[in-house]
Amino acid sequence: MEPAEKLSVTVTPAMARMIREKVEDGSFGSVSEVIRAALRAFQREEEEHAERMASIRARVKASIEDTRPAVPLEEAIHRVKSRISQLARDNDDTASRRRS
Repeated sequence: MEPAEKLSVTVTPAMARMIREKVEDGSFGSVSEVIRAALRAFQREEEEHAERMASIRARVKASIEDTRPAVPLEEAIHRVKSRISQLARDNDDTASRRRS
């Protein structure tokens, strides 16, 4: 375990109240424990955000580097509408069979 370093922080009255309540209700043993838990949660959130951003960047890069021919917008819209229509027909057929 790393040696502890003492810091002084300023928080809003609402934050101070919440910290004290967590200690008073027994959720944490001290103010320091509450702050450390909050910092660990913040660190996890930052790591998850970095992972999401790396994933998005990788997908964008893969998309930019994709050598397949582009589909014109009108064709893409036509494909999506056709797929939706097909799904609706399939759903209607399934519903009809269930009623039979």
